[in-house]
Amino acid sequence: MIDLTLDMEQYDCPFIDTTDDHAVSFSTLQWEFDRHSRELETRMIVEGENRSVLESGLSAVQEHPNMRTCDLFKKREERAVIRTVIDETDAMATIRANGGYITGPFHIQDGSERWDIGFDEEADADAALAELERNNEYSLESRQVMAFDAGGDVLEHAEAARELLEGCRELSTVERETLRVAAEKGYFDQPRGATLQMLANEFDISDTAVSKNVRRAERKILRRVVDALESVE
Repeated sequence: MIDLTLDMEQYDCPFIDTTDDHAVSFSTLQWEFDRHSRELETRMIVEGENRSVLESGLSAVQEHPNMRTCDLFKKREERAVIRTVIDETDAMATIRANGGYITGPFHIQDGSERWDIGFDEEADADAALAELERNNEYSLESRQVMAFDAGGDVLEHAEAARELLEGCRELSTVERETLRVAAEKGYFDQPRGATLQMLANEFDISDTAVSKNVRRAERKILRRVVDALESVE
């Protein structure tokens, strides 16, 4: 199996257009492609910087000309869950025509979309990438040849992977960014490469505020890690 991760910019995707104009993100909870109608149905989490931004993003995606159906399931503060139906995009058709398949959830933010896709043969992967360049822009983030035993290990521990993924999704935008910067600056290293004061200066907030953000993020992730450990041999 050839496993590719792409940073994709589709010109006919309503989610990408929306995140290009509004500070919202979309993450798939479930997706299903209907081969007969050539439509993609998804259930997605939508997140905005605040309630007002979320509202404007929801209105934009619902009114997009390439959106067939967009139903709101629930909404609370800066997060919502929606069900959508869109037509097959050019990139989707290219992947399917070359024997490709989706291997992970979509995440769309800042006008681009993270795609995890797989192919059985390297030649098919190469052909798909060449065709994608005609009508889309993308960058290849990673390319891996996954051995059979590695794929089996992933399937065997799918529950653990799901727990870790849910932990990442529970993080707010502020918590996610604080954790990322803290790790990059060496806050968790021994000895530490960064102090709370340095992180506070990075975000222009107080030491207490950045400490609370780090602790909240740690609690959410570590709780999921502990749960995941129970199902890992």
